[in-house]
Amino acid sequence: MVMITAKNKSDLDETDIAILRELQQNSRLTIKELASRVNLSLSPVHERMRHLERDGYITKYTTILNAVKLNMGFTVFCKIKMRRINHDIAEDFVKAVNAIPEVTECYNISGQYDFLLKVSAKDMASYQSFVINVLGRIESMLSIESTFVMSEEKNTYGIHI
Repeated sequence: MVMITAKNKSDLDETDIAILRELQQNSRLTIKELASRVNLSLSPVHERMRHLERDGYITKYTTILNAVKLNMGFTVFCKIKMRRINHDIAEDFVKAVNAIPEVTECYNISGQYDFLLKVSAKDMASYQSFVINVLGRIESMLSIESTFVMSEEKNTYGIHI
């Protein structure tokens, strides 16, 4: 369980937390539905949501698509080792990765590797082509280690608050 302390929670109260929990479960709730779930009237809920958005607690509203139905259900985690790493190289790598639609997540990590990418592909052949023709063109990379997802057992698409 993630504990929210005064330092990282700022001025959030239990109602703000309740709003975040409800929206994380269903971001399509209307203000009226949300107000009913957190036991407030419409105007205060609307104002709280604007505050949560403005202060960066809510960064985006999105729809989660079914990758398998869209023929992009071959998921791979790629551990990337850079030839050398410094601010400019890392910044250039992140810019390159942000322009690649198959990369759905990118993390700068510690340890043996420098970055962890989550990649969605159609199948093994399309992933192989992606590695050779897309990732393979990034000069600053030294190596890629691929881990193939056999099945997704849990994905909450959120954080526990």
